[in-house]
Amino acid sequence: MKYSIKRQLITVFISILIGALLLLWFLNTGFLGTYYMQDRERMLVEAYSRLNEAANDGRITTDDFNNELWTLSNIYNISIVVIDADANLQQSSGIDANTIVSVLQERLFSSDESNIEKLEETDAYIMERTLVPHDEVSYLQMWGVLDNGNLFMIRTPVEGMKQNANIANRFLLIVALFVLGVGAVFILVVSGRISGPISSLTEISKEMAALNFDVHYEGNEKNEIGVLGQQMNVLSDTLEKTISELKTANAELTQDIKRKEEIDEMRKEFLSNVSHELKTPLALIMSYAEGLKENINQDEESRDFYCDVIIDEAGKMDGMVKQLLALNQLEFGQEQISMEHFNLTELILGHLSSSKILFEQDGITPSLTIRGTAVDPFKTFPDKEDTVLAWGDSFKIEEVFTNYMSNAIHYAGGEKRIEIAVTVEEDKVRVTVFNTGTQIPEESLGRVFEKFYKVDKARTREYGGSGVGLSIVKAIMDLHGQAFGVYNRDDGVAFFFELAMK
Repeated sequence: MKYSIKRQLITVFISILIGALLLLWFLNTGFLGTYYMQDRERMLVEAYSRLNEAANDGRITTDDFNNELWTLSNIYNISIVVIDADANLQQSSGIDANTIVSVLQERLFSSDESNIEKLEETDAYIMERTLVPHDEVSYLQMWGVLDNGNLFMIRTPVEGMKQNANIANRFLLIVALFVLGVGAVFILVVSGRISGPISSLTEISKEMAALNFDVHYEGNEKNEIGVLGQQMNVLSDTLEKTISELKTANAELTQDIKRKEEIDEMRKEFLSNVSHELKTPLALIMSYAEGLKENINQDEESRDFYCDVIIDEAGKMDGMVKQLLALNQLEFGQEQISMEHFNLTELILGHLSSSKILFEQDGITPSLTIRGTAVDPFKTFPDKEDTVLAWGDSFKIEEVFTNYMSNAIHYAGGEKRIEIAVTVEEDKVRVTVFNTGTQIPEESLGRVFEKFYKVDKARTREYGGSGVGLSIVKAIMDLHGQAFGVYNRDDGVAFFFELAMK
């Protein structure tokens, strides 16, 4: 392949290797000589420091320092001479001591600097580079006065440094060619080990594209390619299982069609229920409207009664239609919930305070307990210890609580008590609304949240209920994904819902 990974890896690796070797060659050629020169200058300064220290200590003419001087001379390839003011030789290293003494005397008394390049000058010494014309050899030399007044010169040939740099460059070239050859072989092997499994995975993917899931990757690499191969095997097995499930799903299409027919029947039943619910108020409105038109009752009080009935029935119809629209939006996902961490206790107290007049009119005694502690149901704001926070859509949860409370008020009987309990267990909070009165028949407990289902149709009609409120509760709690329900107690009925606290 023109753009195979193996070819690209070889090209990139060899390019990097050649680039690195060329950079090393450039640096070695351009800066190695300069580095050698600077290193030699540093060695001369170090040798001067030892000479001056020995002169200050009076050790410069001792045998021990003489041995040290010869060692220093051999290591650094330098020649050293020290003479006193009368030109008497005090110390030397190297075989050309007399020559160096002559050069030192010449530098002291001659002003000819035509072949000299001064590199550094201090109060104690001068560092310079000089060319000897007759043998065309360059030297790096330092000369000056020690602290004890003796004259010194330290000298090393420069040509040797250039020769060492040339040798190093030639050796680098040989090493570079060797490394390039070995590196090319190494890269070929490594790229083959990388691209080989990838080629195998490519062939497996082709087989999978042809819906052949019997092929599997056999490599046992521990790197990312090995992991990819294992995942390809998992993918192959998963696809085979999924296709099997799809075939099973195809066999279930008949059942889906049957369920669709059932949904159509439910839709017809829904329309029938709506028609039934609207039939009574419409009949009443038409009857009373005709009575008004025909002036059956001419006194003002009767006309007001007829108008009140029409307004009341129209209001019930309006409320039912609004509830049906809200329920439709909730069930078909046209209304989204807005999750927030809200104060559940404050929501409950707010509703109880606004319902106080209803309790008084119906002679109902409400009570509220939070975490097992009794709380005044009509106080405006909860105390800190009474506060319970929960996750949910506060507006829709208020609608759930309002529906429960509306049912409790209208169905409260016997002692006419309504008990609201807020209990907390681990990370869940449960709100229970209980009212005394007639229990719900056991066969109806599982159906009270169905649309238009009424346990006591006469009483529901009496207070204007449509049988939709609890269906709205179910839709809201299903959107929250939380539990809700109803159960009988000895003296009444309790509805509940749960919310997450974290």
